[in-house]
Amino acid sequence: MFLSVFDLFKIGIGPSSSHTMGPMVAAARFLDEINSGDWPRPAGVDIAALKVSLHGSLAFTGVGHGSDRAVLLGLDGKTPESVDPDQSDSDIERIKAEKRVSPPGHPGYRFDPETDLVLDKKNPLRGHANGMTFMAFDAGGRLLLRRVYYSVGGGFVVSEEELQKLKAREKPPVEKGVPYPFANAKQMLAMAAESGLSIAEMKRANEETNMSRAELDAGLDAIWGAMRACIERGLSQDGIMPGGLKVRRRARQLHDKLEDEWSRNRPNPLLANDWLSVYAMAVNEENAAGGRIVTAPTNGAAGVIPAVIRYWQHFHVEASERDIRDFLLTAAAVGGIVKHNASISGAEVGCQGEVGSASAMAAAGLCAVMGGTPEQVENAAEIALEHHLGMTCDPVGGLVQVPCIERNALGAVKAVTAASLAIKGDGQHFVPLDAAIETMRQTGLDMNERYKETSQGGLAVNVVEC
Repeated sequence: MFLSVFDLFKIGIGPSSSHTMGPMVAAARFLDEINSGDWPRPAGVDIAALKVSLHGSLAFTGVGHGSDRAVLLGLDGKTPESVDPDQSDSDIERIKAEKRVSPPGHPGYRFDPETDLVLDKKNPLRGHANGMTFMAFDAGGRLLLRRVYYSVGGGFVVSEEELQKLKAREKPPVEKGVPYPFANAKQMLAMAAESGLSIAEMKRANEETNMSRAELDAGLDAIWGAMRACIERGLSQDGIMPGGLKVRRRARQLHDKLEDEWSRNRPNPLLANDWLSVYAMAVNEENAAGGRIVTAPTNGAAGVIPAVIRYWQHFHVEASERDIRDFLLTAAAVGGIVKHNASISGAEVGCQGEVGSASAMAAAGLCAVMGGTPEQVENAAEIALEHHLGMTCDPVGGLVQVPCIERNALGAVKAVTAASLAIKGDGQHFVPLDAAIETMRQTGLDMNERYKETSQGGLAVNVVEC
């Protein structure tokens, strides 16, 4: 099993990897299918109009997560990597006014957001909670092409056929074999013991079958650069976040207070936790505002890993920029195992799959750069994940704000605590990481749909929106 570090860490936009980036990616796939797909094309007939329906969690919380905006921008040719968050509002207003999308390389298609984008809350698609149907019609209204896609978390999008293969646990085709194809933590530890390599070194060897070392390092540096920039922007912004809940940004104010304490050398026994929290909140406030973000492994959990890395730089004198590459590689190795054997989608398994996975990845990365053995790294990931099991996804108002922003802060704190506990042990522990991952998968299957990113349960129905 091989999942690239750049599949888990993707630069995109907020507020949601599954609900914003996913629909945008699906729209791009549909446009590619129109131009180059293998589908019956009637002679002399052209596509003139498009329609889209969002189902399940995408229908219930799509507006709060920006799914409607993502579809419009995606059909207009924008991608999560290329879209300019500052230009998006004017692009959407143009589409609404013209009732038309104009993606590059296409003739342009009729698309009225009022009637051609449907939030279908009554008819969930059977494959996954985040289902989308894209349709193309000729000038007379005849259906020419229909495709169903599923946004399965972290910005990953699959077709119906691809989803069935995933559910059947079929191995995805790979162009090139990798030297350490571990599919679970047990295999990962066995390969580490046999090879004498760290988890980061094995992950690096796998990545370098598809790219040069220089390309890999440049890509890792770019990921951290985007994470760091997100923290800095989040710490500089103030005001009310969009969406109607009137939630005020707090990261800048908290940061200023911490800076004041730091400069006055005031004793604060919670200093490390406070800095962890403010870093995580800065990222997730940016995410909630639709800013540039890195999936880690999702947007909803994007603050945990950057916060822990920044904490490492802040409080550990031995920290170096080079360590961050090992941190990200180790975190990606754990994240790939979680995604392969369970899920990182809040709509599929609840927030245990998002913040829980992110906390496990961060704990593993931190333990590794603190000098942990592979066994200690695996232990750190297990501790962090175990203590997120059962966590629901219940965003108030369908927005990635309450409880999501603070939840990232606590996920970062748990990650640091887990790494500290693990590195003080010998790597031997009672619950294997694989057992925790399987428990998360089973818990997600048992969890009521109201608690899986539909905003129909939990805090979402017990907090009065003001």
